[in-house]
Amino acid sequence: MVEELAIAKSELILGGQKSGKSRRAELLARSWLGQSPAHRAVLIATAQPWDEEMRERIARHQADRAVRVPGMRTVEEPVQLAQALASHSQPQTLVVVDCLTLWLTNLLMPAAEFKEKEAVAHDPHAQTAMFLIAIENAAGPVVLVGNEIGLGVIPLGRETRAFVDALGGLNQDVARACAQVTLMAAGLPLTLKEGRP
Repeated sequence: MVEELAIAKSELILGGQKSGKSRRAELLARSWLGQSPAHRAVLIATAQPWDEEMRERIARHQADRAVRVPGMRTVEEPVQLAQALASHSQPQTLVVVDCLTLWLTNLLMPAAEFKEKEAVAHDPHAQTAMFLIAIENAAGPVVLVGNEIGLGVIPLGRETRAFVDALGGLNQDVARACAQVTLMAAGLPLTLKEGRP
């Protein structure tokens, strides 16, 4: 039997690497699917297979998800997140986006084949603005997963500092847009902002 969890209209789940944030999103999706036979769940995955290790990681996540959340469909969209959310959001469908950190990476450091021909599509400010509107206009519940990487020391490199700053800004913008915000640590959820289902 699946534990029935309260599902907010929109929830941002933040945490460090291996903090349990993706697992929490999966638990919410399983709970949603178990609440009604009419319910559906879609995962929008933003990861790109840059190298062999990343390909293996993606394959492992896909296999694990298929076991943990049977029935959740996966859609891959590394850049056009607002459009993907708008096209998959329906009243009976919970949409999980995993993860915002890789999405921002894709926007700030696009693959070589996209750098010139899709410069406008990779504008982080424009994409973020469209994504925030898509969250607000979502017809069904949305669960967003992202990393909280700004809790440590100030990074030494300029590019790394710029990325930490950009991700911190994105997390703040998305947190304001969401009804609920949860911070994961050691697999335990800490509610930072309480929403209503």
